[in-house]
Amino acid sequence: MLVLLSLHLALALIAPLLVRWWGRRACYPLALAPAATFGWAVAQTGTVRDGGSVTETYGWVSQLHLELALRVDTLSWLMLLLVGGVGALVLVYCAHYFAADSPGLGRFAATFVGFAGAMLGLVVTDNLVLLYVFWELTTVCSYLLIGQHPEKWASRRAASQALVVTSVGGLAMLIGLIMLGEHAGTYRISELGDAPLPTGGSLTAVVVLILVGALTKSAIFPVSFWLPAAMAAPTPVSAYLHAAAMVKAGVYLVALLAPLLATATPWRPMTLVAGIVTMLAGGWAALRQTDLKLLLAYGTVSQLGLLFILTGAGTRDAALAGTAMLLAHALFKSALFLVVGIVDHGAGTRELPSLSGLWRRMPLVCAAAVLAAASMAGLPPLIGFVAKEALFEAFRHNPLLLATLVAGATLTVAYSLRFLWGAFAGKTGQPPTPTRPVAPTMLAPVALLALAGLVTGVLAGPVDILLVPYAGRFGPGKYHLGIWHGPGLAVGLSLLALVGGGLLFALRDRLAPIITRLHSPFDGAAAYERITYWLDRVAVEVTGATQRGSLPQYLGTILVVLVVVPGGALLLGSPWPERITLWQSPVQLVIAGVLATAAILTVRARRRLTAMILVGVTGYGTAMMFVLNGAPDLALTQFLVETVSIVMFVLVLRRLPANFSARPLRRSRWLRVAIGTAVGLVMTGLALAAAGGRQAVPISVDFAELAVSYGHGRNIVNVTLVDIRAWDTMGEIAVLVVAATGVASLIFQRPRAGPGPRRPNVGRRAHSRSDRRRERVWLRAGPTLRDRRRSIVFEVVTRLIFHTIVLFSLYLVFSGHNAPGGGFSGGLVAGLALAVRYFAGGRYELDEAAPVDAGLVLGAGLFVSVGAGVLALLLGVDVLQSAVVDLVLPVVGEVHLVTSLFFDLGVYLIVVGLVLDVLRSLGAEVDRQIEAGIGPETELEPLRERELT
Repeated sequence: MLVLLSLHLALALIAPLLVRWWGRRACYPLALAPAATFGWAVAQTGTVRDGGSVTETYGWVSQLHLELALRVDTLSWLMLLLVGGVGALVLVYCAHYFAADSPGLGRFAATFVGFAGAMLGLVVTDNLVLLYVFWELTTVCSYLLIGQHPEKWASRRAASQALVVTSVGGLAMLIGLIMLGEHAGTYRISELGDAPLPTGGSLTAVVVLILVGALTKSAIFPVSFWLPAAMAAPTPVSAYLHAAAMVKAGVYLVALLAPLLATATPWRPMTLVAGIVTMLAGGWAALRQTDLKLLLAYGTVSQLGLLFILTGAGTRDAALAGTAMLLAHALFKSALFLVVGIVDHGAGTRELPSLSGLWRRMPLVCAAAVLAAASMAGLPPLIGFVAKEALFEAFRHNPLLLATLVAGATLTVAYSLRFLWGAFAGKTGQPPTPTRPVAPTMLAPVALLALAGLVTGVLAGPVDILLVPYAGRFGPGKYHLGIWHGPGLAVGLSLLALVGGGLLFALRDRLAPIITRLHSPFDGAAAYERITYWLDRVAVEVTGATQRGSLPQYLGTILVVLVVVPGGALLLGSPWPERITLWQSPVQLVIAGVLATAAILTVRARRRLTAMILVGVTGYGTAMMFVLNGAPDLALTQFLVETVSIVMFVLVLRRLPANFSARPLRRSRWLRVAIGTAVGLVMTGLALAAAGGRQAVPISVDFAELAVSYGHGRNIVNVTLVDIRAWDTMGEIAVLVVAATGVASLIFQRPRAGPGPRRPNVGRRAHSRSDRRRERVWLRAGPTLRDRRRSIVFEVVTRLIFHTIVLFSLYLVFSGHNAPGGGFSGGLVAGLALAVRYFAGGRYELDEAAPVDAGLVLGAGLFVSVGAGVLALLLGVDVLQSAVVDLVLPVVGEVHLVTSLFFDLGVYLIVVGLVLDVLRSLGAEVDRQIEAGIGPETELEPLRERELT
């Protein structure tokens, strides 16, 4: 089963490429994935017939007892046949349905195969959470398939409607599944029968939530409206999703859990009432449709309601009838949808009044349609008749429900006749509709599906043997599927439904006013529109009231909530430790005073530069706290981060006004001081409460020993980052790469890659080689600056210390495993070296110092870090685990090399690339925009303007 899932995934990924190579003929090889599912299911027939099951289990996260559990029994085997068989035939049909130059065919093919794989996973999974994952995958794929034509408003609306409705239901179902699994103590579906179930209100909530998910997925009242709207999708999508696959998922879920939950109080009333209303309302609506596809859509809604009644009844005979109807409906409805596609493809219309005499022009298509419609109407010896007999027999002791089912069968007969008459019959006074020839690849799937309905009906006995194991889960029974059980109630009711449906069709003209005027009192589509309208309206009003465009207001609101909610909990709970030590030395008290003073002055500052400097003071003060508490690694990192942050602030402040506000707001300053003080007290209290409330032994107590034995290093901080929790670090550096890309994309107005800027000839330049040798140039691009902006002292100092800083950054990388340092600290130091070059010589000097694209450096760093994990595998240890390589070099001697050094080198490159990207975007690119007169002018720009003039 896992191989089948992998096959679907692989073909879905390469589907666009195959379509690009072979066009629509790529549908033939893509059909191999669902065909393989069908073939595999056929191969398991012997096991299923004997009541057995096929299971596969793969380990996943053993610590959390998570595993990939797959299981196929009778019910899932039947769904596999439908999902695989119908899916393969529909893909073959698509090879001629779509035009050779149809736009988006590659996307369609990939999504279709992906949807087939998601349905495969949904029906074979034996885990409740995994079932939800595949459930939502089918939702996403169906959204893409229904919206195949995004340029059409109807397609976009239908796709979003289906997505919203089924996603909301899926979320409700997820809650119910989690409640069920947690109470039972297992998420394995096959083990739920022996596990304790919730009781009382919890059981009611579980049943209601799960049924809400099934209702929305199978378009059951009151959310039936999304299925007819989804007919905006291409016809093959309707034939697969809305006849054999997606809408069957809700029915499958009900059938899967009915043996477990059918005795719960709300189960049977919900499935019965919702199913009856859906069956009657859908059948009645089908009688007034003039579009063949909509007629079948409302018929599908009606029969989904019938399936809900059967699978939710919780009895042995109803379950047997439900599985038989599940098979019959998938065969005849998918065939009829494909017939509509042929008619639309050949005649250019699906409207009943416009079609006439197609039975002469498409005799084979007409014959297949008659066979499928006869099965839908319940004529012998087709599988639809066998299933209808079974459902009448299952409810023979419930006269009221039996009468309702007869009414539903009567409506089915009537709209089946209406479909055949509207599509193929000759209309009085109308000439035959011209058509195009029917391609064999379109006719063959229709014929096979229609004939399958006939064959399974004739072989009702063997079909019964295959389906009885599922029905037997509800208890013993005597009824078995068959073409003929002798004269009795079921035969009489079938005959009554056929006669009633025939009369209803024959009197269609006289009953037309009644059929047209009589609607369901509840319009689900209108209710959906009203709900979404008011949600949008409320969102607009809330946004207008709260989103005022004031960042201080937003931040103030967040901080006030932080003070009120967690702060109130602290005051009420008082989870304080028994002993609190405020300081350990007078120096800490002095630094704390400096921190508090700088913070208060920051809030009161009017100028942005002043506030930035004061914020830097708080950062450096925090670093001194780390020093006093014996954390040199953290102190070093804090010093470097604060310095780089100041550099970034300086770059940004060039484009902002000097003052925060044109008018000083003294009252707001005091308010900000109060909020900041309150937040500081609350955060201090939370830290104390967290430290005092610890009960378990922290895992960090083992880090000192693990750093040496597992990570082969004495710097616990660095070993933790690059080995013990290397996966966390991997995620963090990936975020850094994304952040750098985001910053650059916000600033750059042209591609980042490509050659660097050429230095202009500024001032007196030497042209000959001898002149250049005689010229004293402290920085290669220094002469590009105007004389008034150059600082000879700064240039000399930069030239003297730049290489030393770079070497020091490399030292931090190589020594970080056993001493303070590491790739992050080393990268920050190297970034500061580049910043010094930029400040001393400008943007041209930055390109001379680092003549490489920042994105390339970032990508190289990520590649090296990932490669370190692969290297660990090659050396026989876990991914990203440190391995030791001892070397003896001729001159150096013994070298003790730890593979996590390469991971640290990747971090080093990423940090260097990040700083370089910031300098190029907020620095060099902003310089270029200022020189070109792009963007707003600030108080810091007059000097540049004078230089340009």
